Amino acid sequence: MLLLLAACVIGCSRKKNTFISRNWHAVTAEYNTLFNGNMALELGKEELNQTYRDNYWDILPVERMQVSETVLAPGTSINPNFEVAEEKAVKAIQRHSMLLDGSEKNPQIDEAYLLLGKARYYDQRFVPALEAFNYILHKYPLSNTINEAKIWREKSNIRLEFNELAIKNLKKMLKNEKLEKENRANANAMLAEAYLNIGARDSAVAPLKKAAKLTDNKDEEGRYWFITGQLYDRLEQRDSSNYAYSQVIDLNRKIPRIYLVNAKIAQIRNTDLSPEKKAVVLEQLLDLSGDRENRPYLDQIYFELAEFHYQQDSINLAMDYYNRSLASPSENAYLQSLDYESLGNINFDAANYEIAGAYYDSTLQKLAQNTREYRLIKKKRDNLGDVIYYENLSRELDSVLIIAKLPEEEQREFFTAYTAELRERMESEAGKEEQAQNAQNYFETKRTGLPGVPTPGNTFYFYNPTTVAYGKQEFFRLWGNRELADNWRTGSRMAATAGLDSIGRNELAENDPRLDPETYLKRIPKDPALLDSLVQERNFANYQLGLIYREKFKENGLAAEKLESVLANDPEERLVIPSMYNLYKTYIELGELAKAQSLKNDIIFRFPDSRYAAILQDPKSLLQDENNPTALYEEVYQLYEDQQYAEVIERAGGLASEFAGDEIVPKLELLKAMAQGRLLGVESYKEGLNYVALNYPQSLEGIKAQEILQTALPTIANPVFKNDSLASSFKLVFPFEITEKSKAEELKKIITNSLEKLNYSEIKASVDVYGPQQIFVVVHNFRSPENALGYAELLEKSKENKVTRKSFYISAENYRIAQIHKNIDTYLETLNPPQ
Repeated sequence: MLLLLAACVIGCSRKKNTFISRNWHAVTAEYNTLFNGNMALELGKEELNQTYRDNYWDILPVERMQVSETVLAPGTSINPNFEVAEEKAVKAIQRHSMLLDGSEKNPQIDEAYLLLGKARYYDQRFVPALEAFNYILHKYPLSNTINEAKIWREKSNIRLEFNELAIKNLKKMLKNEKLEKENRANANAMLAEAYLNIGARDSAVAPLKKAAKLTDNKDEEGRYWFITGQLYDRLEQRDSSNYAYSQVIDLNRKIPRIYLVNAKIAQIRNTDLSPEKKAVVLEQLLDLSGDRENRPYLDQIYFELAEFHYQQDSINLAMDYYNRSLASPSENAYLQSLDYESLGNINFDAANYEIAGAYYDSTLQKLAQNTREYRLIKKKRDNLGDVIYYENLSRELDSVLIIAKLPEEEQREFFTAYTAELRERMESEAGKEEQAQNAQNYFETKRTGLPGVPTPGNTFYFYNPTTVAYGKQEFFRLWGNRELADNWRTGSRMAATAGLDSIGRNELAENDPRLDPETYLKRIPKDPALLDSLVQERNFANYQLGLIYREKFKENGLAAEKLESVLANDPEERLVIPSMYNLYKTYIELGELAKAQSLKNDIIFRFPDSRYAAILQDPKSLLQDENNPTALYEEVYQLYEDQQYAEVIERAGGLASEFAGDEIVPKLELLKAMAQGRLLGVESYKEGLNYVALNYPQSLEGIKAQEILQTALPTIANPVFKNDSLASSFKLVFPFEITEKSKAEELKKIITNSLEKLNYSEIKASVDVYGPQQIFVVVHNFRSPENALGYAELLEKSKENKVTRKSFYISAENYRIAQIHKNIDTYLETLNPPQ
C-alpha cells in the first residue's frame, strides 16, 4: 500500500509530463483551487452590484462598477472576496503549473491567469490585471479562453482611458475572429462603452443593440436596451428611443424591476403633452404609483408626477409630490437633490428667498462638491445670502419700530395676548409630556395595580380588578369625564386640563419671566436717538434689498417697493440721492415713465452738482468720468501704499457715504480699517473690521474682515515686548515729528548713500509712519544691538554728513509689536532708554 501511495505521489510530480501528473494537477486545480476562487469572485461581484447606485438622469455605464478615486495602501483590497480570488489563482499557478520545455502541460493554468486578471480588475488594479490578460495572450495562443482574455484586456484598457486603442482592437476582433455568441455580445458591449467614453454616442448605438440581441443574460439585455433608449433620447430620435424602452418593458420580470420602472417613466417623458394626452399621461403615472410592486421606486414616480404638475402650472400639486418624493424611503441622493432644487426654484420664483435658500442648502448637502451642479447651486445660494440677511434684519427692525410706536396701553395689550398664547402652548406641551410619562408608567407595571412593582406571571390586564380600577382612575385624571363618542380626544379642553397640577402651573406663571408681559415691555426702546438709529438701520437694509432685487434677481416690483420705503422714512442724507437714482432706473424698467421722469427732474433740481445729476443729463459722462467709484478707489489705495493713512481714512469715509449702496463701499471701508490699524493701532483696526463684518457680512470684504477678527487678531493681541537678547534681527530708529517729514526724507537719503559707500547691501533704510504725529526713519537688518549702535556712532562721526539726531535700537519683533499697539514709549521707558 505504501509503495502504491509513493508511486502516485512520484507520478503526480509537476516536473514529469505523464498522463497521471497532467490530469491530477488539472483536476485538482479546476475542482478545488479555481472553483473556490471563482466562487469568491462571484460573491465579490454580487456585493459590488448591491452597493452600486445608478444615476438614471445620466446615461448609464455599460458595466455596473464604480471606480473609486481613493488610492489604496499596498496590501489592502476594495473587497476581501477579490483578495481571496486572487490568492486562489496564484495558488493554482504556484502548485499546479507544469511548465516543461517552454510549454504549459496543465490546461487549467490559463484559467488561473484569467481568474487572476478578473480579481485584479474588480479590485480596481487595472495595470496588474492587464499584465495577467497579456500573459495569456502571449503564452497561451491556442487557449480556449483566448477570446475572453482579449475582451478583458480591452476592458482594462478602457478603465485606463486607452479608449481609442480598445476601439481599434475590438473592431478588429469582431471583424476577424470567429467568436462565440456570448463573447461577441461582450465585445460589442465594451465597444459601445469605449465610444461612450469618447463622446461618440451615435457610434455606440449599433454595437449596443447587437450586444442586447446576442447576450443570454437577461439583466444585461435589459440594461443594454435601456442605455440604447437613453442614447436615442440624446440623439432626439423619440420613436427609436421608445422602441428600445419597449424592449426593456417586454422583458418584464426577467430583469430587475428598476429598469422596467425607469423605462416606463422614460416613455412617459417622451410623450407630447397635447391637451388630449395630458389625462393619459397622468393616468399612466398614477397607475405606476399605485402598483404595489413599484413601492421601492415611489421616490422616482412621485418626482415625475411633480414634474408633470409643474409643467401644467399646478404649483401646489407639484410641491406636494416633490415632498412626497422626499418622504419616500430612498438612497438616491441625486434624486433628493433634484427634489430640493425644484422646491427651491418654486420658492425663488415666488420671491420667497429665505425659504428658497433653505432648500438650496439641502440641495448642496446631497451633491458632490466637485460637480458642475454643485457649483451652479452654490452660486445661486450665495446670491441669496444678502437677501436673507437684509430681509431678516428689515423684518426684525420693523417689528420693533411698530411696537415702539404703539401707545403704552396697546403695547401691554399686545404682550398680554402674546404671553397668554405662550402659556397655553407651554401647558399643552407639559400636558403631552405628562400623558406620555403616565402612559409609560401605566403599561410598564407588571399588572399589580401599583406602578413600578413587578409581579411574576402573565396575569391578563382585564382579569385583574385592581389594575382596571387604577386604569380608570388614570384616564379620569388625564382626560376628565369623557362621553363615549367619536373624536373624544378633541372634546372639551377644560375637561382635559382639569386634572393637571394647578399649583405647579401657578408657580410656573409666577416664576417664568417669559410669561410676564413686563419682561417685554421693559425691553421696548424709548430713547428717540436709539429709535432714530433703528430707523436708519432699517432704511439701509431696505436700500440694499432694493439694489439686490433689481440688479441680481430682476424683481423690479420688489425693488421699487423697498426703495420707496427708504425715501418715505426720512433716510440719511447719504441714502437719498442713490435711492432716488436707483428708483428712477427701476421705474424705467417697469415702464412707469411718468414716475421716472418726475424723479429725474427732482434729482437734477435738488442735487445739480451730484454725479447722479450729471449722469442723468449726459449718460456718456459716466464713461468719461475719471471720478467713477473704481477709479477713486484706486487713487485712495495708492495713498495707502504711500503711507498717507490719515488721508486714506478721510477720503475713504467720504467716498463710502457718497457711493452708499455701491459694491465699492465694502472695499473702501476695509481699506479705511486697514489704514486705521496702521495709523492708530490694533484697537482702532479691530473697531474698523467689526464695522465691515457687521454691515457687509455677505460681501467678500465682510467675510475677510470676519476671518481676520477670528484668526489673525488673536495672534497679535499681546502687547508685551520680548527680551531683545533673544532676537537675531534689529533696527535703528530715528524719531521725527510729522511736521519734520522733509528732514526725515533728507536723513533717509544720507543713510542710503552711506550704506552704498560701505557696501552694506543687506541693510536698508525707510521712512515709516508711526502715528498721527510721529514718523520714523528706520535702518533695518542689523544682526545685533552692537551693530546698530556702531552704525549710529559711525553716522555721528561722519565728516561729510554728520548725524547728531537721537536714535534707539529695537528688535524686529518688538518693532512689530510697537507698530501694532502704538506703545513705543513703554518700550523706551522699560527696556531700552534712548542713547
